[in-house]
Amino acid sequence: MKTLLVTGGAGFIGGNFIHLLMSQQDVRVINLDLLTYAGNLDTLADIEEGDRYTFVQGDICNKELVSDLLRRYRPSALVNFAAESHVDRSIDAPDDFIQTNVVGTLNLLECSRQYCSTLPEKQAESFRFLHVSTDEVYGSLGAEGLFTEETPYAPNSPYSASKAASDHLVRAWYHTYGLPVVTTNCSNNYGPCQFPEKLIPLMIQNATVGKPLPIYGDGGNIRDWLYVQDHCRAIWRVLEAGRPGEVYNIGGNSEKTNLEVVDTLCAILDELIPHSSHIPHAQFKHFVTDRPGHDRRYAIDASKIKRELGWEPQETFESGMRATVRWYIDNAVWCKRVMDGSYRGERLGQP
Repeated sequence: MKTLLVTGGAGFIGGNFIHLLMSQQDVRVINLDLLTYAGNLDTLADIEEGDRYTFVQGDICNKELVSDLLRRYRPSALVNFAAESHVDRSIDAPDDFIQTNVVGTLNLLECSRQYCSTLPEKQAESFRFLHVSTDEVYGSLGAEGLFTEETPYAPNSPYSASKAASDHLVRAWYHTYGLPVVTTNCSNNYGPCQFPEKLIPLMIQNATVGKPLPIYGDGGNIRDWLYVQDHCRAIWRVLEAGRPGEVYNIGGNSEKTNLEVVDTLCAILDELIPHSSHIPHAQFKHFVTDRPGHDRRYAIDASKIKRELGWEPQETFESGMRATVRWYIDNAVWCKRVMDGSYRGERLGQP
């Protein structure tokens, strides 16, 4: 049975990825997560611990712990989702992002390198260190063009700078030490189990209780939106067939302004949970001061992963959004439990 060590598996993307792995009959998962504010075991409540799944609470910066897990479970791959990931939080507390995203990734790389040195040659060559990153490392696009795997890095926030640094470390450990790494850079994810500080779940949560729907600036910032389960399928495909040392951009082919995203949500909410006073949800839109250094546009060219590995998204923006809204409506208990922590929907990342 193939064993994977997944870091950050109680988070949004990591949790969805573990659910995908559990559908693969020949995979065992070791999930290492510190359970910070965005890590939630409720996301994995339907997965029982046993021969195929083990949860370990711990820090990716803990060298002894990571080394022990690698020695004990002898995984064929390490998939690194563990990261501080919210731009607004990085503006408030950049130190946390450097510690987790940079120092943590360094520790995982070093532990993996030492682990591979103990393996027989063929096992060491087949091991994969898959580093999950973001399109934000590329900076901001103009009105035209797409991010490719060759686009120079130009991060503009503490978050994207920390992820760019971790990406460079991963690249260096391949070229210097020969560690068989693969990096994926994805566009904006959305879907089930996303912590409600991010745009789409925050809008859904506010709309269901009649709160304003805050939109940064003029709402014209553009992102490419990727349904999380499509992203997870792409990561699995990269693990199966991605070439060591390569970078694969993963996008949803769904460029939308923030205003378009909110309007789409409002139309779906009008249909599924109409306001008690029959007021359209769009009437609750509220424009607020923009985020400092807010990149204007991101857009991913995902042609490489389609060409080389045969992956492309299965969900359209419309089908993915409808599934997402339905999930949050049907999982109000999950939403309430994750909001029982320190976050209460307040504005973060103000200058």
